[in-house]
Amino acid sequence: MLNLEQPLRETRQTTAVVGSAACRKWDRVEEKDQLDYSDQTRWMMAVQAKRDRVAFGQLFDFYAPRLKGFVMRTGVPSAQAEDIVQEVMLTVWRKAAQFDPHRAQVSSWIYQIARNRQIDVLRRENRVMPEELTQEADLTEDASQIVALEQETETLRAALAGLKPGQREMVEKAYLGELSHSEIQAETGLPLGTIKSRIRLGLEKLRHELKELRNA
Repeated sequence: MLNLEQPLRETRQTTAVVGSAACRKWDRVEEKDQLDYSDQTRWMMAVQAKRDRVAFGQLFDFYAPRLKGFVMRTGVPSAQAEDIVQEVMLTVWRKAAQFDPHRAQVSSWIYQIARNRQIDVLRRENRVMPEELTQEADLTEDASQIVALEQETETLRAALAGLKPGQREMVEKAYLGELSHSEIQAETGLPLGTIKSRIRLGLEKLRHELKELRNA
């Protein structure tokens, strides 16, 4: 199971310290420029400059499940993927001083660390290297794709928040939790007719909310 305390505990043992240069870099960023950054970039800069554990927790919660999916797409088992993600996030904490928001998106920077770590593991185990890892990564393209996905995720989350609680619960279970109608019935005890009705109404409302948010 992905655990935030593991990277922080290991970091305390290694007594990682970021020098005053990172703090000066943060101080040079004007307040209006900080507001232009994504939440993820601001969290990363807080970790970099202030060793902010709360900000690191937010980074961990945001990226850990995404990194696990990214790693598992190359055939890595779930348990090993979690170990790789722990090591990647530990590297993010330790090497925070190396991040420069003017040179790369934080998503691109973190995913590059994950890619490099994955390559190291596969080479050590003498396993066949997946084609997507042997090709030179296009960080600009990766960053734009990741940012677009993050923005779409935020839009979907905002749209889901506009649904009635019962509708939102059914839509989340059916599409985010990937449960069948019968599995939802077994879990909630609701009649199948009610479940189907709430999903149908929820999807109609969700499409409307998404359209409004994208046109805003």
